[in-house]
Amino acid sequence: MSTPPEAFYSEERWQNWIDRLKAEDIDPEDEDSARLLLNLQDDAAIAVAKIVSAHEEGELSEEEAVEELAEVREIVLSDVEVENEETAFLIDGVQTSLVCVFAAAEEFILRGASEEATVEEYVHAAADAEAEEDFDAALGYCAQGGTRIIDGEDLDVSVGEEIEYGFVAEWVNGLDSLQSAMRDPEVIEEEDED
Repeated sequence: MSTPPEAFYSEERWQNWIDRLKAEDIDPEDEDSARLLLNLQDDAAIAVAKIVSAHEEGELSEEEAVEELAEVREIVLSDVEVENEETAFLIDGVQTSLVCVFAAAEEFILRGASEEATVEEYVHAAADAEAEEDFDAALGYCAQGGTRIIDGEDLDVSVGEEIEYGFVAEWVNGLDSLQSAMRDPEVIEEEDED
């Protein structure tokens, strides 16, 4: 049941994306910059989706799947040294979005899909918890919503527009990437590698 190391994601892969972001003059209003940031996020979400799928298909035990997730999380959420403050801020936003992707995947692997509410209801519960400054509960609700997405329920992205900008809005952004990754786990090619 063992998968070769770095089969799902590697430090080198993450670093290639970061190097590309450093090399570009990132402007979130610019379509190419926005796409590059989204690709960085989606690429990591695809790795998470593949780990979940490998566990579902019996290729990884629960323990192995959680370990693989932890390895990818460590790569993706480690501090990134970027001199450009705006680029650093945008990468931090991507990392924040991905926190929920990892939490949802781990919750799903350990406990399966949460059955008490719909994705949207979990997101609204998370927004309420964030308003109360209970961030642990907010993340928990978002992660439970994420387990529903992994289980096949669709997230209506407009739900993100209904909530104030903050952690939950970032996490919903991550859940959108997770949804795309679960439906179409095709690896995003790192263009123009020269």
